Amino acid sequence: MTPTKGVTAQSRPSPRPRRWLRLIAILAVVAVLAAAGIRALGVQSFSIPSESMEPTFHPGNRVTVLRADALTGSIEAGDVVVIDGRGSFLPTSPPNAAQQLGSWFGVGPGDVFFIKRVIAVPGDTLECCSDDGRLIRNGEELDEPYLASSPSADHPASATPFAVDVPADRLWLMGDNRDNSTDSRALLGSPGGGMIPTRRVIGVVIGHGSSVDRGK
Repeated sequence: MTPTKGVTAQSRPSPRPRRWLRLIAILAVVAVLAAAGIRALGVQSFSIPSESMEPTFHPGNRVTVLRADALTGSIEAGDVVVIDGRGSFLPTSPPNAAQQLGSWFGVGPGDVFFIKRVIAVPGDTLECCSDDGRLIRNGEELDEPYLASSPSADHPASATPFAVDVPADRLWLMGDNRDNSTDSRALLGSPGGGMIPTRRVIGVVIGHGSSVDRGK
């Protein structure tokens, strides 16, 4: 009687690669569904791309943003907002596929998404600076506790002097790290005079947490 030939362990295909591929596919689907669910609630998560908002936020921190289309009131001075920098800090261009996908998950090139603080809103006048080095909004000196150090005559709230009137549908934005921030001051002398259109606001920051990579 001829013995039945068996399949050796060496010749049997391993199911592990397929299992891993299946797991990766499932996780990808779950991530997409989770992102879609969060967006449906009007909130979105974004990663901080630079040092411009230190000491409030650090690169790699993640912030939770209430999207502009879900806001029930107006954007106010003091709010921290995420904006699409195209058309202001960057040339206007349609988003590519990677940027579209990144916007869903709150990631993307640091030169597309900007996070800044609203310093003045439509109808405000803003001037830099008082004798004490503080910004003056509507005739009153601003108290800015979010800055790394209090402004002074020797170290004013902005090294660039300016005086602006904010028109309708525009915002004046500045980073908390005034010495290392590309913000409205960089657009002085350009069309719009440093004002950012409100339509470029993606949303208002309503919460934050540190990234997993930083282990905090």
